[in-house]
Amino acid sequence: MNNAIIDILLVIPGFIIGFSLHEYAHAKAADMLGDDTARRLGRLTIDPRAHIDVLGFIMLLVARFGWGKPVPVNENNFKNPSREGMIVSLAGPMTNFIIAILFIFVLKVIYVFQMTFFASNLGQIILSMIWNTIWINLILMVFNLIPIPPLDGYHILSGLLNFRKKGIHYQFYDKGPILLLIFVITGASRYVLIPPVQWMFNFLVEAIL
Repeated sequence: MNNAIIDILLVIPGFIIGFSLHEYAHAKAADMLGDDTARRLGRLTIDPRAHIDVLGFIMLLVARFGWGKPVPVNENNFKNPSREGMIVSLAGPMTNFIIAILFIFVLKVIYVFQMTFFASNLGQIILSMIWNTIWINLILMVFNLIPIPPLDGYHILSGLLNFRKKGIHYQFYDKGPILLLIFVITGASRYVLIPPVQWMFNFLVEAIL
């Protein structure tokens, strides 16, 4: 089998897990804080079919840049829209971080008990998927925390600096997609993402394993 196809197959589980639980976390946080929009639209689930955008997923595999279906949130249902909006935005990236940590613990269990299965060809494939899942979820966490609309990082920054009260939230938001596209196409994202992801990856692996 072509190596490129194998590489794609090895990263698919990590992306599905990362996207699905990221969006579920947004939906769950919003629901707990009083906004049932995601629940009513069937998004309060870990089922990947509710969260994976087909075109976004294909682009991810082909161009290494993709997207899931954003969870709809109506901040008018929150008691404190700025604060609770930040909590909902933060829930997704933090879930990706937790996923990465959990999969490192899975590796620790495998290595501590020296499970012979993982010496087999199938075992090595599963190990590769686990390592990829860790890396992918750290990338998703860091990427989504970049303060460019419509990423979670922007919503957090907007809440911290009260952009809505100042009437400038949507002035920045409307320009976000273009800025994000430039950020990705120019390759600037690589220089912003890789250093912190590599540092966290090394730190967590050394601390837990």
